[in-house]
Amino acid sequence: MKKRIIAGIMAAALCLGSLAGCKGEKKTINIYSSAEDYRNENARKMLTEHFPDYDINLVDIDTGTLAAKVATEGKNSDIDIVMELETTYLEKAKDNLATLDDVDFSVFEDEYVPADKKYTPWLLMSGAVIINEKMLNEKGVAVPQSYDDLLKPEYKGLISMPSPKSSGTGYIFLLNMVNERGEDAAFEYFDKLAENISGQGFTTSGSGPVKAILQGEAAIALGMTFQAAEEIGKGVELTIKFFDEGAPYTTYSSAVIAGREKDKAVMEVFKYIVSDVSPEDKKLYNPEKIFKVQESTMTTFPESVPYGNMDGIRDIAKKEALLDKWNH
Repeated sequence: MKKRIIAGIMAAALCLGSLAGCKGEKKTINIYSSAEDYRNENARKMLTEHFPDYDINLVDIDTGTLAAKVATEGKNSDIDIVMELETTYLEKAKDNLATLDDVDFSVFEDEYVPADKKYTPWLLMSGAVIINEKMLNEKGVAVPQSYDDLLKPEYKGLISMPSPKSSGTGYIFLLNMVNERGEDAAFEYFDKLAENISGQGFTTSGSGPVKAILQGEAAIALGMTFQAAEEIGKGVELTIKFFDEGAPYTTYSSAVIAGREKDKAVMEVFKYIVSDVSPEDKKLYNPEKIFKVQESTMTTFPESVPYGNMDGIRDIAKKEALLDKWNH
């Protein structure tokens, strides 16, 4: 009898020291995403509702910080799943990513599927020149028809663009210009454009330029096409333009940190991201096509996007070299 009492006391003590074991504490799934906060919030809501027995910890983080975290922490990272990160950075960190043999890649457009199955496509994102024509008219300034127009003195303080160093959106504008005009001419162009940038300078996030227009801090944004189309759908008077160089673009992808593919819960969540969360994100926010079958509720997105020259978009060495030269 004494042995049973002592065993019971020891078990109680163990419970006090380990609440997770006695109270059934939820398993935490750590998901990191560089998507806009409202898109992350929709994903968070879907995941939390679908997995009530898991603690879904979806962390909002900017592209540059997430890329550095994946690269430096590697397999020892607290990250389980990367939901959205520019594909170039995932290419660089492939040694730290799981091979996704159990995921159905056949649902994606073939051109975005990696041969080694280290990540799944998440988003195709183009950039555009987004204009508040009413604001320009009030200032007596003509609507620009080319990138060179943006260098004119009348546009001083009226233009917003994200920094390529912290934003994938900023980088696609830089790379497109490099491909069109050559490296030296491209950097000379952006040095001149910097003189016309509004506010405190180049924004840290890709969504910053359109937000600057909404806040009346700029009249012209080099920003994300889908973000502008969404605001137009809300009744905001914006014009989406593509200049002769075409629309710069890139892709974002999702991945599982190497070793976590052995965790049944992690893979359960990841597969749901592929099968449900990503299609819903495309349906609501960005109709640019990554799935072979894809729905959209966005009626204000341009009927066609003239995608520009993005040679080298997956070349991480080229990207790092270009970003080293960026000094704004």
